[in-house]
Amino acid sequence: MAKKIKLVKSLIGRKKSHIATAHSLGLRKINDVTVQPDNAATNGKIKEISYLIEVTED
Repeated sequence: MAKKIKLVKSLIGRKKSHIATAHSLGLRKINDVTVQPDNAATNGKIKEISYLIEVTED
């Protein structure tokens, strides 16, 4: 299965590591959506920036 990830809050003023994590998922601007594989690496990134994103199963 894949996960659809949407950035719902701004990256302005966030920790540099959280901004880098969002960028590594392909999220740059609010309402950007990306589809990522459901694996341990992706789940760790989602957990780190969970307060900035919405995740749905695809």
